[in-house]
Amino acid sequence: KHSSWNPIHVQYARKVRRITTFRLKNLEKCSAVGGGQQPTILLSYREETKHFPTRPVDRDKAEAELTLNIKKATSPEESAPKQKHVRKCIVYTWDYHTSNSIWTGLRVQPILSDEVQTFKALIMVHKVLQEGHPITLREGHQQAGWLETCARTIGHDGMRGYGALIRAYVSTILAKLRFHRQHPEFNGLFEYEEYISLKNIDDPNEGYKAFTINDLMNLQDQIDSFQKLIFAHFRGSTNNECRISALVPQVKESYGIYRFITSMLRAMHRREFGCDCQKPFDQLRPVLFQQEAKKSITAHLCLGTDGMDALQPLRERFNAQHQNLRRFYYECSNLKYLTGLINVPKLPQEPPNLINGGDAPELPRRPAKTPDIKPPPPKPETPAPDIAEQARMLKEYEEKQALLQAERDSEARRQLELQAKQQRDFEEMQRMQAERERMAQEDLMRQQMAGMAAENEIMLVQQNINAQLASKDEMMNSLQDQVTLWRNKYEALAKLYSQLRTEHLDMLSKFKAMQLKANSAQEAIDRMERMERDMKSKNLELADMILIISIRRAQKDELERLKRDLRFAEERAEDASRSRSSETSNVIAKYNRQLNELEDDLQVSLKSNEHRIAELQRLLDEKTLEASRIADEKDQELLILQEGMDSTIRQMNEMTLNQGDTDQALNAQIDNLILDNQKKLNAIIDSIIHACIQRIEDAIYELESSMHPGNETATPEYTLSLIEKTQTAAMEFSAVFGLHIDGAPGGEHVEVIKTANSMAICLAEVLVNTKGITRFASNDDAVESMARVGKESGDVAIRFFNSLMSYRLGVIPLSSRKQVVVKGNGEVSTSLQHLSSTVERLIPKGAKDLSKTTGEIGELVEKEMTMAARAIEEATKRLEMLMSRPKNDKHTAVEIQVHDAILAASLAIANAIARLIAAATESQAEIVAQGKGSSSAQAFYKRNNRWTEGLISAAKQVAYSTTLLIETADGVISGTHSLEQLIVASNEVAAATAQLVQASRVKAELMSRTQVKLEVAAKAVTDACKALVKQVKSISAKSMEMKDQHDYQNMPTHEFKVRMSHLIIFFFTAPQTILTFFLLLSRAGYHTEDTV
Repeated sequence: KHSSWNPIHVQYARKVRRITTFRLKNLEKCSAVGGGQQPTILLSYREETKHFPTRPVDRDKAEAELTLNIKKATSPEESAPKQKHVRKCIVYTWDYHTSNSIWTGLRVQPILSDEVQTFKALIMVHKVLQEGHPITLREGHQQAGWLETCARTIGHDGMRGYGALIRAYVSTILAKLRFHRQHPEFNGLFEYEEYISLKNIDDPNEGYKAFTINDLMNLQDQIDSFQKLIFAHFRGSTNNECRISALVPQVKESYGIYRFITSMLRAMHRREFGCDCQKPFDQLRPVLFQQEAKKSITAHLCLGTDGMDALQPLRERFNAQHQNLRRFYYECSNLKYLTGLINVPKLPQEPPNLINGGDAPELPRRPAKTPDIKPPPPKPETPAPDIAEQARMLKEYEEKQALLQAERDSEARRQLELQAKQQRDFEEMQRMQAERERMAQEDLMRQQMAGMAAENEIMLVQQNINAQLASKDEMMNSLQDQVTLWRNKYEALAKLYSQLRTEHLDMLSKFKAMQLKANSAQEAIDRMERMERDMKSKNLELADMILIISIRRAQKDELERLKRDLRFAEERAEDASRSRSSETSNVIAKYNRQLNELEDDLQVSLKSNEHRIAELQRLLDEKTLEASRIADEKDQELLILQEGMDSTIRQMNEMTLNQGDTDQALNAQIDNLILDNQKKLNAIIDSIIHACIQRIEDAIYELESSMHPGNETATPEYTLSLIEKTQTAAMEFSAVFGLHIDGAPGGEHVEVIKTANSMAICLAEVLVNTKGITRFASNDDAVESMARVGKESGDVAIRFFNSLMSYRLGVIPLSSRKQVVVKGNGEVSTSLQHLSSTVERLIPKGAKDLSKTTGEIGELVEKEMTMAARAIEEATKRLEMLMSRPKNDKHTAVEIQVHDAILAASLAIANAIARLIAAATESQAEIVAQGKGSSSAQAFYKRNNRWTEGLISAAKQVAYSTTLLIETADGVISGTHSLEQLIVASNEVAAATAQLVQASRVKAELMSRTQVKLEVAAKAVTDACKALVKQVKSISAKSMEMKDQHDYQNMPTHEFKVRMSHLIIFFFTAPQTILTFFLLLSRAGYHTEDTV
């Protein structure tokens, strides 16, 4: 590039450059194989060699890897960024000649939210600007705004002490970018060729301004202040690895600037003072150029004093920066982690001599100016006398020319000797260069041998990898077999799990309902037991009091009896005295009469009967003695009775005196006992009312909760019948409670408890079924409106029950208590009527309103039941016809067996449904007979029109579902329907059966014989449907196993992956499809009777 070099010198320089380029390429290969960091000199020569390893095919993969490397380099851990990640970012800029992807990757990472990530990102940016492609510096000017954002994000010192470091680091990077914008000829590490850097410093003042050496020193001061700040922020108790890693680019950049400044100052001093340092390239310069340079020494020395004064400030500032760098490198050399990453430069104690030679190359000398040779003036004509003088002068001139010729000859010899010496030196250099080339060739051979060894090792590794891949393929095949086996098992388990999950959810909902009922029933039972115990104790106390009262009454009765006995005794005594005298007289008269007769007889037969007379006399004496004895006994009895009467009269007098005090105390005890008993009975009533409130609150919770679906088999007609039943229960409860307040017959505590529980249970069922029929609503607003109306009904009932608490009624006058009951009943009826009108909106417009029917409703009900029975009968006949139909030859024996099993199960279901319809007809007749009273059946149906509508709808649904089941069974046998359709039809039959049972249960009496018979028939239908579903599922599972006969082991890889992808897509899209169809069914699952 120097115009003063001869062709030999140019050829030699080109040869040196080729050798250098070849070594750099080998060094790059070694660095790539070894995984080490690329040397700085390699990066500086990339632009010169114009190597563009663009890879458009791998661009997307490279950008993905770049994003991953940026994420790993800026991880939130307080550690140094990994060199391999930063190096891959640098290599990316050289591969694709752009850094925009790096800046984009930094922007998308959440580094601004963490100060450690921000600091590590700045370290990575600084290294990329230093060692990346030159385009990185030009593109970095556009990112100044993002760097300033990094500085503003962290306030003060931050939580980990990186705030000040981040702001200082941003200032350093921005200063570097400004310098490179003003001086684009510099690379990131300031390794610029000196002959370019010295292009504008012929004049010291001009060089000081034009080249702006002051900018380099300012950037060096910026680096020095930043490194001092880093050392000041070291923490003794924590890991400083992240802070130390920021010193690595500072050391590299400061040393590059230092060498550049040293080289520039030496060049400027050589320019000013003419110092000619012997360098290798001086030997290659032409001799004439050196002679002209020597001739110009005097001209340069005349400017030495002014140049010395101009360069004095630069030398002083350079000396100060030298000492600062020396301290900086000394402190860095004491950091073990830093010395493990880079080699820290070592500067001498004293600054280098800028005038004498150094390591920097010499400043190219300016070409000497060729003096203008003026042509000699024409010789004037000389006079003749001067010829002698001219001859003498000519002789002197010739002598001088001879001397000059001798000098030229000697100078020529000296030049020849010098050229010979230079030739010898040149040959020595060529020999040394050949030696170096031989050594380089040997190094290259060694490297090639190492490369061949590495290739052999790679081949061995490749063989091992191939063997491992083969073993892995075998393992994959075995695993594939296991996967196929486990997939089949998993599918079977999935089907079983879905079935178990459905049953489990059903059982959970049933268990929850039963648990709530059991809890409420258990609480009621516990309370009833406590009340029974209290009642027993109070009954015992009451029995004691009653015993006392009975004793008192017995004493009174005994007193009255004694009085009556006294009167009776007195009467008996008077009668005895009268009877004794009369008896004596009678006996005497009798005896006299006998005596007279005897005397007559004696006179007649005196002689013959003397002995008899004596006997009679003896008898007379005995009778006389007996009569006297009887008279004495009567006298004694009269004395005893008189004494008893006297004692009784005395006791009566004593009791009369004490009777007043005893009656008063007894009445007070009886009153207290009655009051205590009344309080306990009121407490029992309050407890029952509180249990009813709790039951309604639980139903409201289920209504509002999204986890409880409610009664999924409920229909609007059935819900309306429940609302009607609840209104009736509320009216009965209000009537009984009113009688209870008045103390009238029919208002006993047992009746209050029974009607209150009945009302709460009915209202809870209304709310649960209201939640179930929300699936028929057209939109979410209708669902929310229905839930809100149902909750309002529950709240009104809760307020009604709360107003009937004893402590609330106790503060209300007795005359106003019945008004509270009547008012609450009216509010409950109004809210239920509002709910009823809301539910009626779900009934299709084509449905009939039985309350407005003018015909015989009983006949309509009987007609529907008869039609249902007829439909079941026809279905049974059709099944029997299908079973007796000849078998199709196209079907196999297994298929014929399957068809027979399906028909047998369907026939069992049809027979069970026939018994169900018969039981439902009997139950309906019993309900009408018990409920109509003295009125007609027509009046009963019209009065309970909601229940009648639900019953008719249930009967229609049973008939329709049975017909659908038979048609589906026929379709399965004919091949027009699938087994899944048969399962759906069976489920429809079970749901219709449950609806019919619920409709009958609304009006049935407790423990009704016909209702029990209906429940048994419904259970038989349900069991038959379950048996059919189970049988169909087993048949379907066998069919699936027969269909899925794919040989996945021998299947091609592409076909296997396509099949697996289809299965995965179906696995993810099936739940959404199921949910969509479920929503459609829930919105349009209820139709008018015309569509059934």
